[in-house]
Amino acid sequence: MRTAEIVMAVALMLLSIYFMVHATVLPIGWTRGTGPGGGAFPFWLSAIMFLAATGILVREVLAVYAGRGNRSAFISRGALRDILIVAVSLLLTIAAIHVVGAYVAMVVFLAFYLRVMGHAHWYSIAAFCVATPVFVFFFFEVTLKILLPKGITEPLFIPLYAAFF
Repeated sequence: MRTAEIVMAVALMLLSIYFMVHATVLPIGWTRGTGPGGGAFPFWLSAIMFLAATGILVREVLAVYAGRGNRSAFISRGALRDILIVAVSLLLTIAAIHVVGAYVAMVVFLAFYLRVMGHAHWYSIAAFCVATPVFVFFFFEVTLKILLPKGITEPLFIPLYAAFF
């Protein structure tokens, strides 16, 4: 089923171009004294996604011309179930960010994903659920000075703001 792979590669390439164009609204280069521009990460991640999709497209088109057919399904039922679980949990996480804040939503998503999808042990889950928000806070809020939504947890961050700003 090479057609599905080719269609998905082209769709990802188009989506990457869309993201890159919209990322250029903000500076994508290095801003003297402040670091990377606001559009740098979205632009370059989209460029990497474009290159990956281009590689998939080239591989699949070459396979078609070489006569290597692929009769297997594009996606199995188990993989589709996993994708739906992740997609729904991500949508719920995005919806929760505005209510409980990015950090709480992140911890809940990580705990869910690591336990349900990764079957991780609770000590690993606890380590990731503590380390990830701490890293994200220092990376985005302290280093890059990009404030993430806090929702109802905003008052809990006032002492941290006093310490770092």
